[in-house]
Amino acid sequence: MIQAIHNTVKGRARYKVKELCRSQSLKEYIERSLTSYSEINYVSANPLTSNILVTYEQEFNADKIASLIEKSISEYQTRGDIFISEKSAKKLSTTKKESKKNIANAQEQRVENWHLMEADTVLNIFNTSSTTGLTNQAAAENLNKYGLNVLSETETRSDLSIIIDQFKSLPVALLGVAAGVSAVTGGLIDALVILGVVGLNAAIGYTTESQSERIIHSLKSHQETSTWIIRDGKQIEIPTENVVIGDILVLKTGGYVAADARIIQAENLSIDESALTGESIPVTKSTVCPTGEDVPLGDRTNMAYKGTFVTGGQGLAVVVATGKFTEMGKIQQLVGEATASETPLSRQLDEVGSQLVTIGMGLCGLVFGMGVLRGYGLLEMLKSSISLAVAAVPEGLPTIATTTLALGIQDMRRHNVLVRSLSAVEALGSVQTICLDKTGTITENRMSVVEVHTDSQHITVSDGKFIANGKDLNPYTCDELLKLIHVSVLCNESLINLEQNGEFSIKGSATENALIHMAISAGVDVNQLRQKYSLQQTNLRSENRNIMSTVHGTHDNYKFIAVKGSPAEVAQICKYWMQDGEVVPLTEEDRQALEIENDRMAGKALRVLGVAYTHIDDAKGGNNYEQDLTWLGLVGMADPVRKGVKQLMAEFHTAGIDTVMITGDQTPTAYAIAKELELSRKEQLEILDSTNFNNLTPEALTALSDKVDVFARISPSNKLQIVQALQAAGKVVAMTGDGINDAPALKAAQVGVAMGKGGTDVAREVADIVLEDDRLETMIVAVSRGRTIYNNIRKSVHFLLATNMSEIMVMTASTAVGLGEPLNAIQLLWLNLVTDIFPGLSLALEAPEPDVLSQPPRNPDEPIVKNSDFGRIAFEAGTISATTLAAYGYGILKYGISPQASTIAFMSLTSAQLLHTLSCRSEHHSIFSKEKLPNNSYLNAAILGSFAIQLMAIAIPPLRSLLKITPIDIVDGAVIGGSALLPLLVNESTKNINLKNNLGQKSLSSEES
Repeated sequence: MIQAIHNTVKGRARYKVKELCRSQSLKEYIERSLTSYSEINYVSANPLTSNILVTYEQEFNADKIASLIEKSISEYQTRGDIFISEKSAKKLSTTKKESKKNIANAQEQRVENWHLMEADTVLNIFNTSSTTGLTNQAAAENLNKYGLNVLSETETRSDLSIIIDQFKSLPVALLGVAAGVSAVTGGLIDALVILGVVGLNAAIGYTTESQSERIIHSLKSHQETSTWIIRDGKQIEIPTENVVIGDILVLKTGGYVAADARIIQAENLSIDESALTGESIPVTKSTVCPTGEDVPLGDRTNMAYKGTFVTGGQGLAVVVATGKFTEMGKIQQLVGEATASETPLSRQLDEVGSQLVTIGMGLCGLVFGMGVLRGYGLLEMLKSSISLAVAAVPEGLPTIATTTLALGIQDMRRHNVLVRSLSAVEALGSVQTICLDKTGTITENRMSVVEVHTDSQHITVSDGKFIANGKDLNPYTCDELLKLIHVSVLCNESLINLEQNGEFSIKGSATENALIHMAISAGVDVNQLRQKYSLQQTNLRSENRNIMSTVHGTHDNYKFIAVKGSPAEVAQICKYWMQDGEVVPLTEEDRQALEIENDRMAGKALRVLGVAYTHIDDAKGGNNYEQDLTWLGLVGMADPVRKGVKQLMAEFHTAGIDTVMITGDQTPTAYAIAKELELSRKEQLEILDSTNFNNLTPEALTALSDKVDVFARISPSNKLQIVQALQAAGKVVAMTGDGINDAPALKAAQVGVAMGKGGTDVAREVADIVLEDDRLETMIVAVSRGRTIYNNIRKSVHFLLATNMSEIMVMTASTAVGLGEPLNAIQLLWLNLVTDIFPGLSLALEAPEPDVLSQPPRNPDEPIVKNSDFGRIAFEAGTISATTLAAYGYGILKYGISPQASTIAFMSLTSAQLLHTLSCRSEHHSIFSKEKLPNNSYLNAAILGSFAIQLMAIAIPPLRSLLKITPIDIVDGAVIGGSALLPLLVNESTKNINLKNNLGQKSLSSEES
């Protein structure tokens, strides 16, 4: 029922349509139907409110619009009855949950080598016909039997899973245990403060990661939801999800293929399969079976696959697989089977946490045992041991790591790099091998003219410029080149429109679009040229004829014939060619020279076309125009390498990172691009073709993986195997890609990097990092940021361990010699909060070191705190502990074991730890070095701010009461100042001695090896 709810404004009406409720397919059908009328300007249907808004020309009226809507609904319902009733469709597909259930319950589909079968055989197997298709009943039965033609959606991270991930690290778990123990033993305030730190850490991580998820989801593309098929002898349009095996697909230029299908008719049909196979050039399709048994996916020219794009021509194909049984569905299953790898930092922070647990438990047991032996009460010693456990856990560690990585993500966003998880930033800094998908990542995934050969002249085309002999060439000063460009425009089916923003919109095959772009770069007005030479006839390519010609009318009773195609075939029908602006006969020697030039260009992995023309007098008549042509030249096209990628490869190599190219292209094409990029760090390029790949055992592949520079003719499952082989060889692997075929490998790699603009939804969903503007060169910025973050976190961990160890030493030594407790539990917690978080975080914000990208990647097995570091950390902690205990001893002599003495120890230890931040800025530079470190304003603010907070604690009575400290006099302040400054001077002055010892140990170990 259609109800007009608002039609008082002329040319505008709103209707309520009951049938529209929750029907997305009806919404699209109504909008498409109504906008086909020239009198209707705008249509918007809303399936949630069941309302339709229509604006129209005033000669129409609201009643006529209502009748058109009713007609559209009637057509839709009639069409719906053909494949399935609306009620059944709702039952099958209204919700994602029901859709998934339908997929899971679908029966197995027959799997055969359809590409090796004749078309008639395939039609017979499915009881269908190329002219009538399936019957309505057969289609409904197949739909009910095999389920909807949909893929199960890639699982995305929910808000809950992002929150849970923030609590999975061991340091956070230790804080949780410390809070629980504190609460059980009566330290409720301690527990609340610790939980506050944990909550802050989770909030920072969740906010950053959920924001990245939202941005990545906003990049999702929306593919066509309807498909043209033949059923019961009629061409009808149905929802893509209702396509079944046996259906006859009507393939048209500009549409996506709805399911895997065997081609039964092809008229100049070409399909872009780059998202599936990685091949950049659209594949020309035919009905002929390929030869051989084991035919790669990219060579099955009589098949069309779900999700690929028709770039030219038209055809018919019988559906042989739907949903999860398609090639795309199989890739999605590989994605599900691939497991994400743990990043080095998360593993190493957990190792540090484990070490702290071991050390903490040991010391707690030691202190508890010593106290009991000295006759202290059990409860008293239990609380002291818990205080020590709190001191052993650096509360700032999770927050510093989380905040530093979150700031790294924000910095990456400024470079249009979207990072899905905190650990991915750091992991990219530890990458040793980067696997690069060629099509759409290294290259632009669009054909471009890169070279032209006319009149023995080589012309390079780059960034819209024509360059000959190292100089810019204006096409309007070269008659042969200009005529070649004109013929390329006329013998061309691409459509061109000038958009409102001044940009050109070009629709057609990749090859013909490249020729149009060349003409626009040359300054040719394409539409004006086509108006001047009106198209009269087009002779397209066929299976045995690789030439296209067009016939055009001119103003002087002549016909202009434009020809392009296979250089050898075009040259055979040419009688003349142009030299120095004059038309001269084309000799056999000239033809041989052209053939040599064609071979040279083809050897560079270019797609080469020959271009020719002729004029014919209208009065002569006849239909054979393709003879006695004048040769113009050769046009070489390629999928061009993205700007800056060659320089990027050099930067990766300087940073010690190996680069590996993985492609579905043929070996010559892969070799040409790898050579242009100087992909190998060695003199010789090593290439492995998939024909050899399939015969390798996993062990052999692991052994070969880090020696190969280029993997060619690779399938999606091969990509996953390559990544896993590199990981088995001990490498930290990053994988870049944009297609569906890259998704399994993207997920398995430690860092998966997907393209934001040109990438597919599946690739983006499983990637850790998305390059929003597809600029691969931003990866080196991410590598630099990742390495800097790791180095800075290492400085922070060094600082935290040294300061926390000093607390443990002070507490243990005091208990051992019977000096009581210099610090109580709440003082230890305050100490950690004041000295751990902000000073530690400021260390994590140190500027990148100048040589960060000239150092090799670190060993992923190397711990964040090396064995050689523990000696230095113990020394630094010992100096801080010694001066603190000396100050505490002064307090005991002056005040006895009392709050006053405890206050002196508390203030001394806090001040010494804050000044120790300066010492942790560098392992090599000291405050006495001539070469000064760059200023870190965050560190200055953190130290001053923390000192201010500490002074507030002693100045404000409630805080003083909470911490159980007392006011101090000037002499006490001088003792505190001296005990804080002395460790800084000692530790800084011994850095050079420590450095020399480390260098001596390294040289000794290298000699032994």
